[in-house]
Amino acid sequence: MAATLVLAVALLASAGARGGAASLTLEQQVGQLIVFSFRGTVPPAYVLETLRERRAAGVILFGGNIASPEQLGSLTRSLRRQGGRPLIAVDQEGGRVRRVPWAGPVRSEPEQVVAGSVRFDATVAARALRDAGISVTFAPVADVPRVGGAAIASRAFSNSPTVASAAVRDSILGWRAGGIAAAAKHFPGLGGATANTDAAVVRIGRSRAQIEAVDLAPFRAAVEAGVPLVMVGHARYPALDRYRISSQSSPIIGGLLRGELGFRGVVVTDSMEARASLATGTLARTSERAVRAGADLLLLTGRGSYRPVYEYLLAVARTDPKFRARVQESAARVLALKSRGALPPR
Repeated sequence: MAATLVLAVALLASAGARGGAASLTLEQQVGQLIVFSFRGTVPPAYVLETLRERRAAGVILFGGNIASPEQLGSLTRSLRRQGGRPLIAVDQEGGRVRRVPWAGPVRSEPEQVVAGSVRFDATVAARALRDAGISVTFAPVADVPRVGGAAIASRAFSNSPTVASAAVRDSILGWRAGGIAAAAKHFPGLGGATANTDAAVVRIGRSRAQIEAVDLAPFRAAVEAGVPLVMVGHARYPALDRYRISSQSSPIIGGLLRGELGFRGVVVTDSMEARASLATGTLARTSERAVRAGADLLLLTGRGSYRPVYEYLLAVARTDPKFRARVQESAARVLALKSRGALPPR
């Protein structure tokens, strides 16, 4: 019943957002597909101008952007004053992966499971992030590490699909209760990888049956819990798509995530500057392929990445009606997320 209600609300919001997306200029629609980063503890003028002109959906903050509660509050207020309800995101999984160091979860995901505190920890952390002006966390990790030396093991809830699924569900509910939009990651699962896609090209040789039974279970739980975002990774899964990495794969994003799992929210990519992504082409071309495959938000984490990607996507959208329709579809989903304040009311 709860999942049905969440879906109904999301569909109503999406219907309203479609009209909103149509009212944006093409330049603004393309902008709604990008979350980007910047250096320093004070937002540069170009960042404020980009947000004010609606040429980006929002920003991701890293440790170098965050110095103290007072400074972070000032920074996020400055970003929000530009209007357009910008998404302000951080990686706040728990343990050592916490961009806001004074906020939780203090425990790592495995430690949260042992302590039985998954939902409580997420709720408390969400309230702290909300108070700091953050709206999105790229958490929880929904991967199931089931190989020796799994790169994600120290950050994942459990190597049991059942335990991981329950924890992912509790985490999402906790983040929502505290007023933060969560993003389950890294679809369709990095539990079979012994290297991080940020630094290496990754091929996961699990069979379709193994992926269905192990990797997808926590993501199914996330969708059923009404998760507003799912982050797609950059690994290659020959059993799902012989030719493309996951972030550029229509069978994985459109067929598996949206078709089989029924996800209707926002699909965000992992960092487009990841080694596994850039190994397939330039940043601009890989970004185009991700959008064509069904990604709604491109996560740009590199210095100077925003402008060349934005200008390239805009040029393609101006000349290709099919791509332009894809841009409008994704912009509508992002606006639907923003129309809920990126999160439910507290």
